[in-house]
Amino acid sequence: MTTDPSGLTQLGSLSQTPASPEDAVLERVPNPHKDTPYLARFTAPEFTSLCPVTGQPDFAHLVIDYAPRDWLIESKSLKLFLAAFRNHGAFHEDCTVAIGKRIVETANPVWLRIGGYWYPRGGIPIDVFYQTGEVPKGLWVPDQGVAPYRGRG
Repeated sequence: MTTDPSGLTQLGSLSQTPASPEDAVLERVPNPHKDTPYLARFTAPEFTSLCPVTGQPDFAHLVIDYAPRDWLIESKSLKLFLAAFRNHGAFHEDCTVAIGKRIVETANPVWLRIGGYWYPRGGIPIDVFYQTGEVPKGLWVPDQGVAPYRGRG
């Protein structure tokens, strides 16, 4: 892997999907507006992982909201990190919370929330939510925009 002057190893170059989330490199870039409170949102409507028991695919719509401090998550590295879950066996709760914690570890945001809206398997949808604390005062946090699962009702 070559490194550009900013220290990023994946942006602007051909990058393979990591074999596992642990092998994925989640990168960050300086926040040019660190003196301004704002929310950044990533939406991954086609997230995939594997059931650790059956090996069957599980699908989710992820919504990641965070209020940056000094760092932003570099989006290509996030895409590769999320793609690394495609062959990773873990329960819905583990995937959702692990993604949130990895972003916090990498970027140290003021605040983060992740909603994992998992599609049903076995007739039961599982939605998983994680956040790092109270919403900072004055931060506009819109609804995540994902309707609860209703089936055919």
